[in-house]
Amino acid sequence: MASEHPQSLPAPFSDRDAPAIRAVGLAFPPNYVEQQVLTDALRTYWKGRHGNPRRLEEFHRAVQVRGRYFALPLEEYPALDSFAKTNQAWNTAALQVGEAAVRAALKQAGLEAADIDHFFFVTVTGISTPSMDARIINRLGMRSGIKRTPIFGLGCVGGAAGLARASEYTRAFPDHIALFLSVELCSLTLQRDDLSLANLIASGLFGDGAAAVIIAGAARRTDRGPRVVGTQSTLYHDTERLMGWDIVDSGFKIVLSPKVPDAVRENLGADVDRLLAAHGLNRGAIRHWIAHTGGPKVLRAIETALDLPCDALERSWRSLTEIGNLSSASVLFVLGDLLSDGQAQAGDYGMMMAVGPGFCSELVLLRW
Repeated sequence: MASEHPQSLPAPFSDRDAPAIRAVGLAFPPNYVEQQVLTDALRTYWKGRHGNPRRLEEFHRAVQVRGRYFALPLEEYPALDSFAKTNQAWNTAALQVGEAAVRAALKQAGLEAADIDHFFFVTVTGISTPSMDARIINRLGMRSGIKRTPIFGLGCVGGAAGLARASEYTRAFPDHIALFLSVELCSLTLQRDDLSLANLIASGLFGDGAAAVIIAGAARRTDRGPRVVGTQSTLYHDTERLMGWDIVDSGFKIVLSPKVPDAVRENLGADVDRLLAAHGLNRGAIRHWIAHTGGPKVLRAIETALDLPCDALERSWRSLTEIGNLSSASVLFVLGDLLSDGQAQAGDYGMMMAVGPGFCSELVLLRW
């Protein structure tokens, strides 16, 4: 399962041409559900169909999530009895929460909607054509000449991947500003008639939210946010069934292998070391570890793979507890938390990490 290392190391970004993160805007739908409330509701729904109701309680406790934001009030979910209804609910809620995240990012950056040159959009929890970025462009009055790159299918890795692609674009166009938006409404993908182990775990783990990041090319950056000095993508061959969706009549049925933590332990350390080596660094140079909140087993696998101290992923653990796993948006929420508290100092390095369907890893090296 180990990844094949490329023959050459990725070229580092120089400080002169490195793009920078100017803002991270975060938004939730208005419905917060405590974990025990959801557990009780699912236990009632599955009563008589699930052989061991206590097992559901055990799974929901094991993921260490206290509560999550949902796209809809809990009582409205039973009416979503088809993929068409669920996806329509996604389109309505995604527009609202996505627009809120973008507005928050623009306000933080001191920019107008018309200042954006390229809009990158990532999701894995709903579909629309035209894609959601087009609808938000119309709502905010962005320029008609704006470039658009909607991305679907990356799952949990999409937050780091989307940020990497946006930073690579602004490296090539240093006088441009890119907007990257992740919207994930995981609650709308829950398969209520699927009693598989993967779906039972997912029912206790995933939540909803949106994150928008503004990345400025070297000519448009400020001193407020970190520079993106390197990116790296690694695909692990022949691992497609570790994570993803099976598309069924009722929508997105989760594929979640118990081998995911093993893949992280076996590969992530070498992935990180390879990117750091390209910049003449080692793990000791990283002060801030920004990890996707994949769940307790994934976070422990990251700690093991990188031989991290127990508090290195504190932000990720806290995010998991407070809001659950938001798929591609999760790692951006952790990044937003780091940026908001001002803990990072000039000269600090940070490593952003996520894994997801492929199976693959995406890394983003930051420098303040």
